[in-house]
Amino acid sequence: MGRQDRIQDLRQRIDALDRQILHLLNERAEIVLEVGKVKLEEKIGSYDPDREAEILRHLIQEHSGPFPKQAIVPVFREIVSACRLLERKLAVIYLGPPASHTHQACVKHFGISIEAISSENIWDIFESVEKEKVDFGIVPIENSTEGVVNQTLDMFIGSEVKIWGEIMVQISHDLLSKSGRCQDIRKIVSHPSALAQCREWLRKNFPEVEKVETASTAKAAQLAVQDKAVAAVAGSLAARLYGLKVIESKIEDHLQNYTRFLILSHQFREKTGRDRTSILFSIPHSPGSLFRVLKPFDERKINLTKIESRPVKNKPWEYIFFLDFEGHVSDAHIHETLKEMEDKVLFMKFLGSYPRNA
Repeated sequence: MGRQDRIQDLRQRIDALDRQILHLLNERAEIVLEVGKVKLEEKIGSYDPDREAEILRHLIQEHSGPFPKQAIVPVFREIVSACRLLERKLAVIYLGPPASHTHQACVKHFGISIEAISSENIWDIFESVEKEKVDFGIVPIENSTEGVVNQTLDMFIGSEVKIWGEIMVQISHDLLSKSGRCQDIRKIVSHPSALAQCREWLRKNFPEVEKVETASTAKAAQLAVQDKAVAAVAGSLAARLYGLKVIESKIEDHLQNYTRFLILSHQFREKTGRDRTSILFSIPHSPGSLFRVLKPFDERKINLTKIESRPVKNKPWEYIFFLDFEGHVSDAHIHETLKEMEDKVLFMKFLGSYPRNA
């Protein structure tokens, strides 16, 4: 058999397998429809994130290659997302226009088969979730190099929205433009955080070019589409969605650059065994008050993963503390610790217990 005949034979086998995969996908979808009917009869919610996570974990465990292991989750995430659509379309609101990093986090967790709603401000996301206009909201909470997003923290003070989950996304920036040519660039635009995360690379490679801040990396991409003299610092998703060319990939100064996003909801998340709990509280302005509040965590060996303070509006030099720690509110030692805190604080608010690193 000649080389061309052999290639043709292999391609025919691939085509046959593709048809078989499509048949199996339809068979899977039919079963999902049956599951949906049972859920409707039993008045069970259509979205079961723990079941979806279990599916992905089992597939990774059973994988033996040569299909790339890192491709299993994205491929099957979309299969699960598409099948979920047969039961009900989830509405998820996220920060920024399409291709923002928050949109990227949204797609990573829920897949593309959802009603994804963009929002220009964090306040609108909280309000949409609180008024149950959507199923979930996604907001950034902190970046590993640039720190916390204060506006997100502040919104929790007056909102009854709860944290339902978290998403970790490795942030990578590309330099994009309409022409893809360095010599055309007269201005580089992006979100302030993105410009800061690429500061040294931009200084070294484009020292004389003007840098201009925008509301988001996606907005920067939109500006680059309109003017070939403008280059945008944005993610690869922006290049695909807006038809831009990549001048240089991975221009961030620190490769270990992650952003943590929160999933907002009214729903209570059941214990998974790999949970994090978030609270906020205020304390008397007296010596040792913070020490006394945190002491019960040390006594029960509860690992604190984050503590932040924010000033109280209209009360100079008074602060509200945000605390993240490992464990679920239903765990006995967590429940006891929070109970003990009650007489040591001026007020305390439970923000949610949810799986870590969703």
